[in-house]
Amino acid sequence: MGKRNTVLEGVYPILATPFTEAGEVDEQSLRELVRFQLAAQVNGIALFGNASEAYTLLDRERERIADIVKEEVRGRVPLVFGSGHTGLEGAVSLSRWAQQAGADALMVMPPHMVKPDGQRMVEYFTTIAKAVDIPIMLQDAPIASGVAISVPIMARLAKDCDNICYVKVEAPPTTVKITEVLEQTEGRLAVFGGLNGIYYCEELNRGAIGTMPACEFPEVCVRIYRLWREGKHSGARALFYRYLPFIRIGTIAGFATAVHKEVLKAGGVIASARVRNPNAPIDEALRREVMETLEGLDLLALRWQGQDVRA
Repeated sequence: MGKRNTVLEGVYPILATPFTEAGEVDEQSLRELVRFQLAAQVNGIALFGNASEAYTLLDRERERIADIVKEEVRGRVPLVFGSGHTGLEGAVSLSRWAQQAGADALMVMPPHMVKPDGQRMVEYFTTIAKAVDIPIMLQDAPIASGVAISVPIMARLAKDCDNICYVKVEAPPTTVKITEVLEQTEGRLAVFGGLNGIYYCEELNRGAIGTMPACEFPEVCVRIYRLWREGKHSGARALFYRYLPFIRIGTIAGFATAVHKEVLKAGGVIASARVRNPNAPIDEALRREVMETLEGLDLLALRWQGQDVRA
């Protein structure tokens, strides 16, 4: 069954896509960004999510990004590829390509241009699951997509498709839905948190096995996760609450992607904070507010000197 038995847990940042000031994919910055994640000892890396600006990427760019990330990672951590699409045929094609391109698992958001009813939702995910031989993570992200996956549909999919075994819950309140998912799917679906980790500790307390935030603070998420797994819950919460104002400012609608990139640029992880339309660059006022949330915090992204972690 190939990679179907791949087990995911822990911290899986959504990799940003660095662009040059001319708007092209910045391959050197992408390599540096992957090394930054590995230096933070993340458990895995997710590509082509919403925070990757995947919806702006051309097919050739997606292929090149996958090749570069694979070259840098060299199998040391699992890779999760986003492969949702606005239509079923596109999602199947993209999912098959992702498996061939080296994905260890898929993160699949439902169609969103035309909102699917329950039957269409089930057909969409079931057909994708049958088309690939790697684990699938349902991405329940109604803020981004306008489409929520109901818990009964999740339960049906998990029961009918043995490789649908994860869900990324981003439907607020995430904590309530996590409990509902775990209860109604009877353990068939493992849960990751999203929404940039703004409810990270609460999600872990509800039974989440990891988080998939943006990629500018991976070492913080790793430290919190390790403390929690060691049973040091008060320490994990204290660390989380210390960084929470910074985490929160990375969720500003329309500007979140630019916020993530500004922090990465400030420490030299990437060369430019350029975002693609329809995302908007931040202005000086927001940039100042972002940096103010970092006062007194020790963030690897702001002291990054570049590390070759390929050995």
